Amino acid sequence: ATVNLRALTSWVGIARLFAIVLSCLTFSLVASTGNFGGPYGTWCMFTWCFCFIVTLLVLLLELLELYPVLPLSWDDFTSAFSMLAALMVFTSSVVFPSTFISSPCNSNHCARQAVATTASCLCFLAYATEVGLTRAKPGDISSFLSTVPGLLKVFEAYVACLIFSLLDEYNKESGLMWCVAVYSICFIFTLLIIIFTIGRCLTYIPCPLDKMLVGYNLLALLMYITATVLWPLYSFRGRTRPNSCGRNCSWDKHLGVTFLTIFNLIAYFVDLVYSSRMIFI
Repeated sequence: ATVNLRALTSWVGIARLFAIVLSCLTFSLVASTGNFGGPYGTWCMFTWCFCFIVTLLVLLLELLELYPVLPLSWDDFTSAFSMLAALMVFTSSVVFPSTFISSPCNSNHCARQAVATTASCLCFLAYATEVGLTRAKPGDISSFLSTVPGLLKVFEAYVACLIFSLLDEYNKESGLMWCVAVYSICFIFTLLIIIFTIGRCLTYIPCPLDKMLVGYNLLALLMYITATVLWPLYSFRGRTRPNSCGRNCSWDKHLGVTFLTIFNLIAYFVDLVYSSRMIFI
């Protein structure tokens, strides 16, 4: 192995160093409070630890120039991970303070939680900077997951995961079951595209890949249009928000799924536009 100091001194390397330090600071402060129980706290701690470990591993592999021996497309992997890490840390930066920080915040315990939240927000900015620095320039498609359609694939898969985490009481209505089928089918195909791209398996697909992606994006867009209409129609028909709606309220979860469905609908539309421009223009 040889040492490549540019892995630390380049702008991308500096952004990764900031992400490592800030994620370590965040989970250390939260761990010192001892208040991160429950599914939301566990998710936040997993996010910060996972991003810290993988980013440190990426930096070491580039520093020692060991990544070429890995059987994967390194540029696609790092682009996909930085996008995923940005989304995960952003979610944790919103979920953690809204769940664990109470008002007024005037104790040492709360101050550490506030500092951890600030560090998490800065960590998100570090990953977002890395995404911006590694994004493919116009006309460059050597690394698909660093292009706008590739980054949108990661966004679409992540939003689908958030939708799955909020699904509740959907098996009583056929319309809601169709929506869940839409989320599942689109998630599976999007995840396969990401995995095949990172694993350099796209060349084995016996059809023109670019046109296949445009066709899939169009089909996914049409399916999400139906879900955008049917999910709120069947979820809120004849129902108002109950007065005793707590943190795990089914009505709030259905509302969250509604907004996430709209987000993914917009993402698939932008994905279709960019994919079509890359091929036909």
